[in-house]
Amino acid sequence: MPELRRVPVNGVELNVALAGSGPAVLLLHGFPHTWELWTDVMADLSSRYRVIAPDLRGFGASSRAASGYDAGTLAEDGAALLTALGVSSAAVVGIDAGTPPAFLLALRHPALVRRLVVMESLLGRLPGAEDFLADGAPWWFGFHSAAPGLAETVLEGHEAAYIDWFLHAGTLGDGVRPAVRDAFVCAYTGRQALSCAFSYYRALPESAVQIEQAVTTARLTMPTMALGARPVGAALERQLRPVTDDLTGHVIEDCGHIIPLHRPRALLSLLLPFLAGEEARAA
Repeated sequence: MPELRRVPVNGVELNVALAGSGPAVLLLHGFPHTWELWTDVMADLSSRYRVIAPDLRGFGASSRAASGYDAGTLAEDGAALLTALGVSSAAVVGIDAGTPPAFLLALRHPALVRRLVVMESLLGRLPGAEDFLADGAPWWFGFHSAAPGLAETVLEGHEAAYIDWFLHAGTLGDGVRPAVRDAFVCAYTGRQALSCAFSYYRALPESAVQIEQAVTTARLTMPTMALGARPVGAALERQLRPVTDDLTGHVIEDCGHIIPLHRPRALLSLLLPFLAGEEARAA
């Protein structure tokens, strides 16, 4: 089991799971997840790496912050966390809501990010996702970001059924282990927990502007890997291609959105060689 530690950063306290030793790997989860999204890959990673898996601000057991759910602030949370833990450089891995912060962390702090892996998300309004968005954004984006408080009012008392829908859809109907499912449901139960989670969606316009501004003055120079499954597929890779110097892309077949829980072995088969590449270059 990883060590759980509360780390003060950037005006909040993050609940952080820590395991292993070696070069640092920072793992950033999405919605509706916590650090436990990574439980099926942490053992393999921690045999060679120092794994750092926080609950993002407002999510899980981290501080229920009143603000700061834009990608830029979440990126600075990640940078401050690495600094607080004495890490001078890390490979950064983000999925879903963790992808835009991982992207901005790499753009803003290239000396801090050795390698970048991003999965199953879009980067604001960058070109390349037009086919994916042809019928509009996924329905829950509008629901979560509509009139503040509306989604919370509708869902309070029905959180388990709502989270179950995402876990079922995100694994193509297979679902996740009961212990992980229960941890996610607990993390998103209650009006305050829901409000924090939905604040990420309500900050998406601000995050999109931050991303657009960032790529006008910087490029990703570190080796980067974009991973897709269902439903995002290769859209993220297409968005990254014009702003990345060294990009590898893969789409994992027969895999739902929640890659680390649905197809952990397939993820590790791509992630471990990619991370090992930095060791080979240093040798």
